[in-house]
Amino acid sequence: MRRIKIFLLAGLFLGLSSCGTIILGSKQSVGISSTPSSAKIFINDEEVGLTPNTIDIKKSDAKSFEVRIELNGYESFETVLTRKTSGWIAGNIVFGGLIGLAVDFATGGAYVLTPEQIEAELGNRTSMMINSDDSIQFFVTLQPQENWVKIGQLTPNNLQLK
Repeated sequence: MRRIKIFLLAGLFLGLSSCGTIILGSKQSVGISSTPSSAKIFINDEEVGLTPNTIDIKKSDAKSFEVRIELNGYESFETVLTRKTSGWIAGNIVFGGLIGLAVDFATGGAYVLTPEQIEAELGNRTSMMINSDDSIQFFVTLQPQENWVKIGQLTPNNLQLK
């Protein structure tokens, strides 16, 4: 009977020893949205879905996660999710000691990812491009964005039809 109590107490002790893992889990959901929507989401160069989406990331996989959002015709958006130590590991001092700390750090439960939400505003691509042969291509638009710097304007006098 005494042996059963010892095993139960040991199981309870080990169960409570990893506070971060119990409270936060080994994965974290990160919400990712973009304007316009339906952009491809890449995490560490691996395509994981389309916006808007909630992606579950295993926190123990890396110290940081590079997030890239791409949509044809728009500039890519890039940011980094960083891993920081959570305050929940303080519970290991009270309950779990070194065993709890080891479990939390091994599973990723000791960490939180920031930011928790990514909202990407995808801008239109530039209107000039330099090719590999050093030639320059210009693109014309009828509706420029307000933040663009005007460098020239086509007028009917400049047009010559052949």
